[in-house]
Amino acid sequence: MTQVEVLDGESGRSGGYKVDVTRGDNISRVSSEWFSRPDDERYLSLSDLFGAVRGRAERSRTRTLESAAIRVEASRDDAERLSLMLPGSDRSVAPTHWSFGQLASLVGAPAAYLRQLPAPLAGINLQYGLTSHRAEQVKTLEVEDGRVELRAVTGPEYGRYLNSQPVSPTAH
Repeated sequence: MTQVEVLDGESGRSGGYKVDVTRGDNISRVSSEWFSRPDDERYLSLSDLFGAVRGRAERSRTRTLESAAIRVEASRDDAERLSLMLPGSDRSVAPTHWSFGQLASLVGAPAAYLRQLPAPLAGINLQYGLTSHRAEQVKTLEVEDGRVELRAVTGPEYGRYLNSQPVSPTAH
């Protein structure tokens, strides 16, 4: 069991609390990781974090799709960019680094190797893997953020726990 010690803070003249820097540990890694994040991933309070992840959850959808129905698109004009056309959608989705790795893993292709190839060649390999995928179905997590982004590709039985649930004010 975790023990929690509650200390009375010394209130300063401004109504804030004075921090005693001689107590506790200084873990600079936490601070440096927070500062290295993009602006839209830095939150000053749990309320801000909850609002951001709840908004993302409201703009997302999860679908189970036939893997053979997914079309991989690559342009010779942009050898670095790969996109996917998912069934029932009129716009292509851009896979994130994470979801690309998941997709490659599901079809048995080495993601690190595919990332080194020009997009058209990587697309041919992914397309082959999707059409011959033995599980036949994948589950996607798509998020609308000005453009549709593919955040996750998993097996169809994978459960999803939204990020907003652990930071919800009613979860505790």
